[in-house]
Amino acid sequence: MRTVLITGGSRGIGAACVRAFTQAGWRAAFLYRSSVTEAEALVAATGALAIRADIAQSAQVNAACETALTRLRHIDALINNAGISLAGRLQDTTDEEWRRVLDVNLTGAFFATRALLPRMLSAGGGRIVNVSSIWGQVGGSMEVAYSAAKAGLLGFTKALAQEVGPSGVTVNAVAPGATRTDMLSGFDEPALDAIAREAPLGRLCEPAEIARVILWLCGDDAAMLTGQVIGVSGGRVIV
Repeated sequence: MRTVLITGGSRGIGAACVRAFTQAGWRAAFLYRSSVTEAEALVAATGALAIRADIAQSAQVNAACETALTRLRHIDALINNAGISLAGRLQDTTDEEWRRVLDVNLTGAFFATRALLPRMLSAGGGRIVNVSSIWGQVGGSMEVAYSAAKAGLLGFTKALAQEVGPSGVTVNAVAPGATRTDMLSGFDEPALDAIAREAPLGRLCEPAEIARVILWLCGDDAAMLTGQVIGVSGGRVIV
């Protein structure tokens, strides 16, 4: 049976990934930091393994990955999904806020990938999917730290794909547009409608739609794809 580890798996896109993979017959483990109630509910609904860890702490990520490997025996796919946003002017961003946004969105992907990659290489293959953002491609006003971190994740994806492709490991990214998750919880309905109208399809992305693309990237039909960025943004043009 195929296995997957999903970071930031208790809510939003991560939770949708846990549901999509388990419904497709995969065994899943997910990392979470503070959403205990949501994690417990997701375990009850899917049978997935929940592991508590701060993705920005190297030792905790290493321990969590070892736990996942012990319980699942092997990891076929890694979904680097953990992320936080930060809205505000650059000049008002503190050192701590900047570091935290980059640590969670970018360095955490490095920690998890570094922990699991040797097993994938020794097994002769694996799938890594990084959850970036449309703002990592075009930049978002008042979201410089978040945009920088997500852009870094795209460079991480493309470089690592070159490095590990000869060993049978594929590395791809998805770049969601505005998605109906907690990151949009601060917007009222008129603001959400305005955001939705920016996309040709005229609506927000749903977490389950992004999860299905991620699941496909981990399947046999995507075996020839690596180093790619798949936009799930309702048709917004990237220039």
